[in-house]
Amino acid sequence: MSNDFFSDLLASISERGRNLLRLGPAAVDPKQNAIDLIDLCAELLSGRGEASGTAIARGVLDRYKSLDDAGRVMFFETLAHKYGPDRERLEKAIEAWRAKPTGEGAGALHIASEPQRQELFRRLNRAPGGTSELVKMRENLLDLKNGNKELNAVDNDVVHLFASWFNRGFLVLRRIDWSTPANILEKVIKYEAVHEIHDWDDLRRRIDPVDRRCYAFFHPALVDEPLIFVEVALTETIPGAIAPLLAKDREPEPIERARTAVFYSISNCQRGLGGISFGNFLIKQVVEELRRELPKLDTFVTLSPVPGFMKWLQKADDLNLSDEDSALVAMLDDPLWVNDAALREQLKPVMEGLAAHYFLKAKNARGGPVDSVARFHLGNGARLEKIDWLGDVSAKGLRESASLMVNYLYRLDDIEKNHEAYADHYEIAASSAVKKLLKTESSGLRLLDNMRFSRAE
Repeated sequence: MSNDFFSDLLASISERGRNLLRLGPAAVDPKQNAIDLIDLCAELLSGRGEASGTAIARGVLDRYKSLDDAGRVMFFETLAHKYGPDRERLEKAIEAWRAKPTGEGAGALHIASEPQRQELFRRLNRAPGGTSELVKMRENLLDLKNGNKELNAVDNDVVHLFASWFNRGFLVLRRIDWSTPANILEKVIKYEAVHEIHDWDDLRRRIDPVDRRCYAFFHPALVDEPLIFVEVALTETIPGAIAPLLAKDREPEPIERARTAVFYSISNCQRGLGGISFGNFLIKQVVEELRRELPKLDTFVTLSPVPGFMKWLQKADDLNLSDEDSALVAMLDDPLWVNDAALREQLKPVMEGLAAHYFLKAKNARGGPVDSVARFHLGNGARLEKIDWLGDVSAKGLRESASLMVNYLYRLDDIEKNHEAYADHYEIAASSAVKKLLKTESSGLRLLDNMRFSRAE
């Protein structure tokens, strides 16, 4: 049976429960809605039948949507203060465990320690469209909890539940092409976060030609809503710039000559699912799909942006640059530098040396790489293969990374080894070409051996 059948059935159950309980629409007054909402949450947890419980869950979600920010903060703070673990039950479980530390007692202690709000979220998830609305609710929570430590506990519980509801076993990989329904294609345009898709023609150039692929993960509870998608170019060799891959007038490469799959854009689509990892599963499964379809592919790389490089460079105050190099770096503030061929050549060795230090030596507060994209790919077991000077000369690329891009190589035989080394010691797998750039001493550039960076993520 289709998902639509079950959705209609659930909606019917909810509506019957609403009629039985005579639940009216949300009130006009947001403050009254907040009070009603909290009362309904207590009622939902009281343990009614399926129809009435589903109807109450729907009522909670309806009233939540009508709240303003102040009302939502009040709602989340109520969940934080009044919907934690049942203290009396927890204390009894602790005493029982201390008196007799058995497996059964440990299980009872685990159950007793669970915050009541987790069960509340589970019951809200039973409402028609509940999963989607809880994802949107988490978006609101992310906006409202900034600086409000009381709400962190609520957010941790939501992430805990989402990690189960959206685990890899429930995800479905689908190829996106020109025959995909328009409502999904519109979302690909909307959610593209790395290289903007300007219009339908631009989208078609990315997904329709024989040497292009696009894949996305979907979840059965979020109909036609991609969770994450990746755009792939099939090429003969590893590219060092994004413009040729996206050019309007480019000629598609004959598929029989393709030996390299280039992951040039990975976009998360649901902000409310932030913190839930999909990308590592996506890349690995797409590699398997491509190998089945095109057995001659032997190289799998990314062409990745470096979104934090310029911000890091502007804050790094312990670089020992010569006066000449400092003057060169200062010229990056004017985007017109990219039009000066002589200046580009002068900048290249300086910027490649700085980039190598940024990737291999600069650390965040946790001891990992300061670059967020690097953390993602290195954590997945990739190797930092190549630094691409003038890889992205778009306005965004110049502003964020001074035109730099990088290639991360996914060598299947090394993925697990690289992942373990990174996870255990933040050890970065890098090619000899990248490591050599650390030793660059051209144009008067000097990098102090004992430089240390402490940058928050």
